Formats: sequence, structure tokens, C-alpha cells
Amino acid sequence: MPIPTQFIQIDEEGYGLSREVRIQDPLVGQELLQNLKIHEGGTLLSTIGATPVIVEAFDEPYIAQQVHVEDGVWSLTLPYGLEYKFELASLSLDEWDRFHGYTENKIPFVFSRKAQAEFFNLLDEYGDDFVEYDGKIYDVPNYWPADPNVEKEQYWSQIYETEANPGWNLGEPAEALKDMMPRLKIPPCRVLVLGCGEGHDAAFFAKAGHFVTAVDISPLALEKARKNYGDIPNLKFVEADLFKLPRDFDHAFDLVFEHTCYCAINPAKRQDLVKIWNRVLAPGGHLMGVFFTFEKRQGPPYGGSEWELRQRLKSSYQPIFWGRWQKSIPRRQGKELFIYTKKS
Repeated sequence: MPIPTQFIQIDEEGYGLSREVRIQDPLVGQELLQNLKIHEGGTLLSTIGATPVIVEAFDEPYIAQQVHVEDGVWSLTLPYGLEYKFELASLSLDEWDRFHGYTENKIPFVFSRKAQAEFFNLLDEYGDDFVEYDGKIYDVPNYWPADPNVEKEQYWSQIYETEANPGWNLGEPAEALKDMMPRLKIPPCRVLVLGCGEGHDAAFFAKAGHFVTAVDISPLALEKARKNYGDIPNLKFVEADLFKLPRDFDHAFDLVFEHTCYCAINPAKRQDLVKIWNRVLAPGGHLMGVFFTFEKRQGPPYGGSEWELRQRLKSSYQPIFWGRWQKSIPRRQGKELFIYTKKS
């Protein structure tokens, strides 16, 4: 099935956006939401006027405005008056205490604040990891299941040893980086690339005249990186756990570049990664990144959303550029967000 070439957005309240204007026509909005499908790899697809489109959702694609229960059957109301059933067993809870779940047509949803308040009022009881209704208790797990293996060097080195071309390795710099760097006209500066892999992004910065430190936990990844780019004098490779960086990294960099590292670590440690960015950036430094924006709770790569990233960055970073990337390689089309922000 070919990927469409047109895009439509869903805003954080669950309404469709066309050219940054909210879709008001209920029939058009209903078509968008009713025809949502998750394509292979997590790309959201739908139609507008029977035209296939890629859907870019700011949060979950369905935002529940109201919650109802009748004769033990749970349902939620979406924008444009749509209703879908859901099962309590599908619910999970994120670190902001928001309930997520799946509708009967397997589309992810999240409760709005109003819907969540209604939900609590309909329950018999609830706690940090359960809800009870009609005398039955339902476990509510964390949205992100933890996998401690991804924190180990052996996990990543084994992939580099057994896979000729790991899924995250494009064999070249990120498309968004190649496109945006000439536009941003960043003067030569000290750049840190965490989770550098085979070094393609780091080398791109170095070739543009920046002084680059590239870090990875896997010695096999760095062996390949040095083989590819070890002759570039202003590019240094460092083997280290990104959560245990040496103290001389503190405030030592003008720019941190993120690409397929945020999605590779345990999501429970994402806020710790933000603290690392804060720690290594000099005052007034910049965070630049290509982030995945699709629903994938098992990883790596783990998915993410613009809503989540905004929550993590809003107290420490001012956006300079923040936009979905619509010129990616086919398997990533509709699933990338490019940001360029300044540390507050």
C-alpha cells in the first residue's frame, strides 16, 4: 500500500487541522476520525474527501471529550460527535497520570481532563495502578513497559554484531538535518551527539566546521564510526553511558543534537535525559533533534508524541523551530518531528 503524499493534522483537543485551520464541518471531521488506520511502522492514515492522507496527531489520535457507561459497556465521545466503545482492560497510565487506551477499532485514545474527571466519578474505586467497576478490579499498568536490557552495552553491541544494517542506521545523516542545517546558518560551535551510532550525523556537523564530540555506549558502534569518519580532525568519539557522562562535559557544549537516542532508552528515563541535556549545555545553548511521533509502546524504538515532548521541554527550552518533517525517507514519512530550541 503506497504512502499518501498529502498531510492532515489532529490538534491536541482531537480536532482535524487543514493548513493550520481547524476543520469545522462535522462530516469532514467524522470522515477523518472514522477512517483512521495505523499503517505498518505506525504511520497514521485516513481520508479527506475520499483523498488518502497521512495524519499527524499532536497527542493520541483520539481525544476523549466525554466518558459513558451503560449496562457495563464503556464508551467515549470524540470531537465531531463520534462515539466508540472501549474496554477497561485496555487502559494504561502515563507519568502525568493521564489514562490512555484503545477503542474497539484499535485506535489509541487519551482522556481529556474533563473526560478523566467523569471517568473517576463513574468508578467504584481507583488507585495508582487499578480501577474498580461493578465489583471487578482492572489492573492499569504504566503506559511504557520497562525493559532494563536496553540500558546495557551488551544489548546494543549484540545488534551491531549480528545485524549488518540496524533499523535506526540510515547510512547517512538524518534527512531533516541535511535540509535544515543550511537554513539555520549556525556558526561553528561545540556540538554533542549522544547515541551517535556509526557517526553519520556527527560527521555531518564536523564537516560543516563544528567541533563535535560523539558518544555511544557500544564499542562496536564506535569501531564502525571511527572506520567511517576517524580521519576528521574536529570529530572525537567517546565510549560512555550517556547517563554517566564525565564531569568535564558540564556546560561544555553549545548544541546537543538528538536523533534515535531519545527513542532508544527506557522511556521512564526520558526526563533524566532532559536533565543530561540541561547539564551539558552551556548557558544559552541549543537543543536540536529529530524525534519520532507515533504510537509504539514496545521498543526500541519507542514511540512518542509532540504533547509529551512539549511537557518535557517547556520549562527549560524556548522553541525556535518546531514542526513535523514531511520530507523524510518513505518508512519514516509522517512520523518525524524536527525541533531547534534554545535553553532558557
